[in-house]
Amino acid sequence: MQLILSAIFIIFTFGSLKAFGAMSTEIQHLLAFIEAANCQYERNGTIHSAQDAKAHIYKKYNYYQDDINSAEDFIRLAATKSSLSGKHYQIHCQNKPIIKSSEWLLAELARYREE
Repeated sequence: MQLILSAIFIIFTFGSLKAFGAMSTEIQHLLAFIEAANCQYERNGTIHSAQDAKAHIYKKYNYYQDDINSAEDFIRLAATKSSLSGKHYQIHCQNKPIIKSSEWLLAELARYREE
């Protein structure tokens, strides 16, 4: 009986670690995507560089880490809107329409998952 319980625990742990690894890889990809994009972030009416945006979102990610169980949670909690004002972050990319950061990141996440 103890052997069966140990096997179940190992399978559950491995499955959880595998899921966590995939989530962590996706979040790391999104953070790298934010920083590498030749775009600017509008946060509460102020324009920020991609590097500043990544630093801000990473700080929020650390704050909400216990509540984040998926890349979608990461986007919703850390990269969508201001916690203080509730205003959505806007992405300004050259020669493209302004887009909400959540839409921009969800599209990139879908593209990344297709690879």
